[in-house]
Amino acid sequence: MSAFDARLSYLFNNYYNQTATQQEKDELFQIIHASANDAELTALIQQAWNNLKITEPLFDPVKSMDMLNSILQNETDQDNIYKIRPPDHHKLWVKLGVAAALMVFVGFGVYVFLNQKKQQGTKRNMANTQPLHDILPGGNKALLTLANGKTIYLDSAQNGVLAKEGSAQINKTRDGQLVYKGGQNKAGNQIVANNTITTPRGGQYQLVLNDGSKVWLNSASSLSFPAVFTGKTRDVEITGEAYFEVAKNAAMPFRVKTNHVVVEVLGTHFNMMAYNDEAAMKTTLLEGAVKISNMQNTSFLKPGQRASLNQNGQISVVDDPDAEDSIAWKNGLFQFRDADIEAIMRQVARWYDVEVSYEGNIPEREFTGEISRNVKASELLGMLKYTGVNYKIENKHITIME
Repeated sequence: MSAFDARLSYLFNNYYNQTATQQEKDELFQIIHASANDAELTALIQQAWNNLKITEPLFDPVKSMDMLNSILQNETDQDNIYKIRPPDHHKLWVKLGVAAALMVFVGFGVYVFLNQKKQQGTKRNMANTQPLHDILPGGNKALLTLANGKTIYLDSAQNGVLAKEGSAQINKTRDGQLVYKGGQNKAGNQIVANNTITTPRGGQYQLVLNDGSKVWLNSASSLSFPAVFTGKTRDVEITGEAYFEVAKNAAMPFRVKTNHVVVEVLGTHFNMMAYNDEAAMKTTLLEGAVKISNMQNTSFLKPGQRASLNQNGQISVVDDPDAEDSIAWKNGLFQFRDADIEAIMRQVARWYDVEVSYEGNIPEREFTGEISRNVKASELLGMLKYTGVNYKIENKHITIME
């Protein structure tokens, strides 16, 4: 083995075992991107793969090579980074995709760094494999309804001052946020101007409330709130899913209401999912403390815990070591952990604004992994196809077939 090959194997091995320094990571990526052609790149990857010092194989060898070969046969934009995690036994999330500039096993998973080589012949090959129909991802879209019933489409509204509600000024910022400024927190005869922001399927939005609290709304969701908080509590109401970073104010608790529960906090970071098509309403606490109550029960959450409310009104609290997964959507990711196909497709339906149906039996699979939400539907569904889940896209309809 040459000194260069030995160095590459060393870098791969350290990256796999999560012991590589940042300098070693940079060196590894530079070697990959400096490869002169696809043949050289393939040889480098396969040789480094073969030289990895793996004590416990994460994949069946045949499946591993099949996946490597499928990746090496294609190509995509290097801006997309897909994480592939081999979880328990036969559960596997994979990216069918594109010529890789690098495939590196990293402890609990695989990172595939994809390098686009702008060769005309390859472009023709890619064009031949593109689906006839595809669906673009969602984006910043929302409708603001003011207290007087006036509506403002935020995605098409110009930046700057949009309206005034009482003593509050409503601004749309350059980065697509809605910000409520000014106003005084006084009780008394002040008229409360309630506003509602609604995201459609295929939409999301972020806003800053009058007290400085930040809210991220997922697709097909709504938040009703006063333009200015007054009185003894700060009350808002949601449908769908939202992530909150609540400004601290011990004298004025922040309360989030749904049809079934009230979550009360002083200042904290948490996610609430209350979609009608989900089996349970879930609240996941990232920071601080919250109290969850309904007509029957009251529970308290600590950071790293998740509360679920089932259809019978029962609240259960469990430790959630993967609490950060609940806000992956807010960070621009689909992230699944042991999720069945129906759970995945419910998220797909909301984000891509599509209808989903099934032909034959619903595939019994569980998937773990993540991919950017900023990809076309075919790229997300292509990952499922590797495990035997087939699909077809027709206009705004996705059919899942086994």
